[in-house]
Amino acid sequence: MHITRYTDFSLRVLIYLAVQEDDRLATIQEIADSYDISKNHLMKVVHQLNKKGYIETIRGKKGGMRLQMAPEDINIGILVRETEQDLSLVECFTSKEACAITPVCGLRAMLGEALAAFLGTLEKYTLADVIQDNHRPQLLRLLQIA
Repeated sequence: MHITRYTDFSLRVLIYLAVQEDDRLATIQEIADSYDISKNHLMKVVHQLNKKGYIETIRGKKGGMRLQMAPEDINIGILVRETEQDLSLVECFTSKEACAITPVCGLRAMLGEALAAFLGTLEKYTLADVIQDNHRPQLLRLLQIA
């Protein structure tokens, strides 16, 4: 399984917002600078996270964003399911079934089980598990959050 850059960036935005002070608003530029990634890439991610209710965005000169949900309420597995556009590991997962051996191949069921286990494992964790309180000072330092 490969997590797309979109999902990776979604997780990074949520981690950044989760470790900072509760009322502080962060900007896309701050997050882009902290991770050394493109601001343009983050704009679409932030828009979708806002639409899905993970974050709250405030427009204007003193605007920015913050988590709209508590870190313990953000399930990593659900987030991955919502941000990954295509969880089809192989061609036979799609409705096309173009592979000649699909009707008798056991690989499809095995890979389906593996994907379910992967997502099931992620669903055991929340954003709070990712940022763990004992790692918060190091995360603040590494992300250069004042």
